[in-house]
Order: sequence, then C-alpha cells, then structure tokens
Amino acid sequence: MQENKEEEFYIEGIKHLNMKMIYVEGGTFTMGADEEDIYAYDDEKPSHQVSVDSFFIGAYPVTQAQWQAIMGNNPSEFKDSDNGDLPVESVNWYEAQEFCQKLSTLTGKKFMLPTEAQWEFAARGGNKGKGTLYSGSDNLDEVAWYEANSEGKTHPVGEKLPNELGLYDMIGNVNEWCSNWDKSFPFEDAYKYDGVIKSLRGGSYASYSTLCRISIRNACLVDNCYADTGFRVVSIP
Repeated sequence: MQENKEEEFYIEGIKHLNMKMIYVEGGTFTMGADEEDIYAYDDEKPSHQVSVDSFFIGAYPVTQAQWQAIMGNNPSEFKDSDNGDLPVESVNWYEAQEFCQKLSTLTGKKFMLPTEAQWEFAARGGNKGKGTLYSGSDNLDEVAWYEANSEGKTHPVGEKLPNELGLYDMIGNVNEWCSNWDKSFPFEDAYKYDGVIKSLRGGSYASYSTLCRISIRNACLVDNCYADTGFRVVSIP
C-alpha cells in the first residue's frame, strides 16, 4: 500500500515551477459539520459519509511565481515577496481552470482543481486525520493566517505548521477554489445558479476564526475574483 508518497514536479526550462504534490490515500470520511457545531451554517449540513479515491494534492496553494511561470502575468493584489512565494490571488474559477489545463499540457500529467470532497478529506488529514478543530491543529494560530494575525494581507506559503498529510495553508491565507459546488448539501435557490457557482474552501487572511473551520463553504460566482482567493491543484495517480 502506498502511504504519504511525495512527488515533486519540475518542468525543465521553466523557472519557479517546483510543485510538491502529496499523495492522499483514498478512504471514507464524514463530510460536513457536526450537529453540535453551533457555528455551522445550513449549507454545511447534514454531515454524511463520502468515499474518495486516491489522489495527489499540492502541498501549498499555487504561488505567484508558479502562476507567472505558466501564465506569464501576475494578477495578485499583494506582491511584496521577492521570492514569489506569496499565494497567487485575484483569479477567478475560469482562470484557475486555465492554469490547470496549461500545466497539464506542459507536464503530460492531468492537473485539475480539487472537488469539495477531495479538498475536505485532505484538509481533515485523510486517513491520518486526528479530528482536530482546524486543519492540523486545535490552535488556529499554529496553522493559519487569518483576521487576528495576518495584518490584513497574504503571507508566503508554508510558514505555518502543516496538517497530518504535510499540507500547508489549507486553512487561512487564501480561500481556495474547488471544481464544484457539492449538491449533497442544500443551498437556497441553487437551481438559479446551477453551473455558475463553485465552492471556495478554507477561509483566508481576512476570515474570522469561525470562518476557518474545515467544513465552512462559500458559494462564489465563477467569474468573480477577490484578493483573498487562490487555489491549489490535484492530480490523479
């Protein structure tokens, strides 16, 4: 059985594109908020069992340097890092999808945005999860840049502690696009937005602690982009 395998992808001739991908062994988990969670919104319930197949997921959100290497520009509002290791932000869902398509073409591997189930399973630590309140810890300051400690801006990826799988910044820093809006959860008037809303997960540098819970979900129109919104990629073995 393959466990916690790590792969680093590097495209020769293109600088700044070391992408560390963490292997997540498939499994079954409880997705959504516990009934006892007094901070949970209706679209986080009901919690239910979900099974996911094995996949790789980026150890970090996509950085500005990586985005620049593939897309040739930098749309981010925050650009005060000399190393380009701030997460890319201010990209909409379509632009994140375009990055994945170009990366797939260049590497010969299939890259995509995570589904909500893949994202949440990984955030919970997969089969290694210890049931912490946040991704990797019960102490939010250990694992996340959020409203109380971020000084109102993004920070270089990987400065906080990782979760059980070795994934950094799953909570805080930037919200992360998912490929879908999971219809296992109710959403008022969802039929009006079918196909044009996707989920943002994880909270950001601007989020209060209650909005950094693993199960928190934000519906966002696919052509919207914000300075607190980025993404990470997945690949299927």
